[in-house]
Amino acid sequence: MAEHPAYPVGLRLTGRRVVVLGGGQVAQRRLPALIAAGADVRLVSPDATPSVEAMADAGEITWERRPYAEGDLADAWYALIATSDTEANTAASAEAERHRVWCVRSDDADQATAWTPATGHSEGVTVAVLTTDARHRDPRHTAAIRDAVVEGLRDGTLVAPHRRTRTPGVALVGGGPGDPDLITVRGRRLLAEADVVIADRLGPRDLLAELPPHVEVIDAAKIPYGRFMAQEAINNALIEHAKQGKAVVRLKGGDPFVFGRGMEEAQALAEAGIPCTVVPGISSSISVPGAAGIPVTHRGVAHEFTVVSGHVAPDDERSLVDWPSLAKLTGTLVILMGVDKIGSIAETLVAHGRSPETPVALVQEGTTAAQRRVDATLATVAETVVAREVRPPAVIVVGDVVGVGPHGTA
Repeated sequence: MAEHPAYPVGLRLTGRRVVVLGGGQVAQRRLPALIAAGADVRLVSPDATPSVEAMADAGEITWERRPYAEGDLADAWYALIATSDTEANTAASAEAERHRVWCVRSDDADQATAWTPATGHSEGVTVAVLTTDARHRDPRHTAAIRDAVVEGLRDGTLVAPHRRTRTPGVALVGGGPGDPDLITVRGRRLLAEADVVIADRLGPRDLLAELPPHVEVIDAAKIPYGRFMAQEAINNALIEHAKQGKAVVRLKGGDPFVFGRGMEEAQALAEAGIPCTVVPGISSSISVPGAAGIPVTHRGVAHEFTVVSGHVAPDDERSLVDWPSLAKLTGTLVILMGVDKIGSIAETLVAHGRSPETPVALVQEGTTAAQRRVDATLATVAETVVAREVRPPAVIVVGDVVGVGPHGTA
């Protein structure tokens, strides 16, 4: 008889008896989904893995500590046969056939009456993939297809146009340090749902090229300021587009709340009655040093790290940083937005006790194809920045961790 493809169906198992034979690794993988489906799970097995035993101890399943016996499947709606005893599996499979119980068999799929698809979940959607050709049934192949579909749904690269979801209001999305792959899954999905994207210069620009043609992309630096300060104008633009019923994404570099003025925007939106979602991002203060081979902490070297803004000089009356106290710390100092002020910053740190031989690394365009690392010391960093033509954006790391891993001045 010719082999026919399986008929896909979703089982509604809430309150219905499911029998699982065998408490090993197969059961450990399959039980959580059966429990989540609300099934009345009965496990029959002389022993079980610690994880399966924990499910029984928590009352999520009923465990009968014995081998399979004829009649175990009589009241079942669905059965998972996964013991290490082939004869028991064959007998249980025959019983399932007699009682018309759909049965999955882990040791011999061809003798089963049901197959377990490779499944994944995203935003209320379950993706299930089955192989239609029994001669080439490869779990790795179906799992790879499942993963590709789920990833596409999660990151927004796979969107059905007529079912495109929209999140009302404004989402403040941290885009990460620059590499488009380092934005969060949620951030990427919100970008795919957006009608308007207001982007910073330091956001992951490559992501903007992936947006559909109907999405309006606005460069925050080019919003007309008029009588407003730059941040006020951006706030007003967010509010204006959101009040038109559009899904707006404010795409920022790094994390919205790490020197990103994200809270100022959130406060303005709250005052205007606009719903606001904050999506944290990977901060460049940690990720960029990491990408350059520098751990901000390391056992026996640094037990703390401090992140400061260097956009104003230490002697500027606007500075809120206690530089003399920072000079006395023994841990790592990470300076953002400090390239043009690093000379005065280094002088201040040395003047208040930090050794002039303290290692310094400057990582320019971190995580992007243009990334480069320049090493110096507090004594030489000012002249090195000029000689090596270091330009923003660059993350500056001060401390002994600079010399821990593989490093260079490429």
